[in-house]
Amino acid sequence: MKTSTRLAVAGITLAAVLAIAWAFAPRPLEVEVATVTEGPFEATVDEDARTRLRDRYVVSAPLAGRLDRIVLREGDTVAAGDVVATLTPALSPLLDERSLRELRARIEAAQAGVERAAARLEGAKVAVLQARNEAQRSEELARQGFVAATKLEADRLGLMAAQKDHEAAAAEQHVAMHEVEQARAALGAAQRGGSPAFALRAPVACRVLRVVQASEASVPLGTPLLELGDTAHMEVVAELLTTEAVKLKVGQAVHVERWGGAGELRGRVRLVEPGAFTKVSALGVEEQRVRVLIDLASPAEQWRTLGDAYRVGVRIVVLSEGRALQVPLAAVFPRSDAPGMAVFVLDGQRARLQPVDVAARSSTHAWARQLPAAGTSVILYPAAAVADGARVRPRKI
Repeated sequence: MKTSTRLAVAGITLAAVLAIAWAFAPRPLEVEVATVTEGPFEATVDEDARTRLRDRYVVSAPLAGRLDRIVLREGDTVAAGDVVATLTPALSPLLDERSLRELRARIEAAQAGVERAAARLEGAKVAVLQARNEAQRSEELARQGFVAATKLEADRLGLMAAQKDHEAAAAEQHVAMHEVEQARAALGAAQRGGSPAFALRAPVACRVLRVVQASEASVPLGTPLLELGDTAHMEVVAELLTTEAVKLKVGQAVHVERWGGAGELRGRVRLVEPGAFTKVSALGVEEQRVRVLIDLASPAEQWRTLGDAYRVGVRIVVLSEGRALQVPLAAVFPRSDAPGMAVFVLDGQRARLQPVDVAARSSTHAWARQLPAAGTSVILYPAAAVADGARVRPRKI
């Protein structure tokens, strides 16, 4: 074989070997990276919440009567002492001509009942006299031995029954006479006319939240008519898991987000209710939750468009640190070779395992110790192939 041919074959063989070696050589793993930052850190409890008026007033009918039409509508402003509804006391049934005739007929029926009771009472008196005479005659004959003891006992029992019937007739007459008095009193009140109108007034300066009964109507005692409330005094109610609520203290700062306006509102925890309740989640899991009441600390002009039962989001600060190294939560993972947590730090083209001591977590970052200075790049969502010393390449976004 010629020398030139041998050289050509050797070159081709070497090129093939190099190509195969390059094809099977390990490639750097593409990874997503983020930067460690230093600054204020807050650990928060995040939850959906709703607004609520601190004081709500339900104006109810203090007596049965005829309600005039309520001209107020939802959103109207009323001052303390303003008339919000007018109620005319009335008897039931309605005092019209038909009702008057019914009242007169009721009197006549009651009087007939009295007469019937009187007749029954007279009959009971006669029955008592007859039973007494029969019992006395039986006793006389029994002393002479002309009647049996059973006949004497039956006559005595008959006298007792007649006396009981007389007592019942007397009570019936008393009831009938009382019904006559009631019927006459009702007719007299109807003929004298209704009482003066009664004005229902607003207890404080507030706004109308809901008009329950707007139309004119006859309402019974205790009927809700309007709901009033002062929208300038608003609070936020959040229902937290009891495991999260135990971390809270009165006065802790709250960030109110997703309320529909620009920026976020400031708030303070006013009360963590001492009693919890069971609530079923959307997944059907029973959870123990507790209500946390939050006062809005931002100026009222900033949130004056908020209303009652509006949905908002809250972040309750349970831990605050002025300067802390913060690493994204996506970079932190539990170690498999030792207890604790770790991150992969980007060292040139290599990934280096770095143990960390996580002091606290927020929704996006972890306050971690044993990290390099701020500005160090860490790998987010490290794959199983990423190991200490592995070649990596930041992914271009």
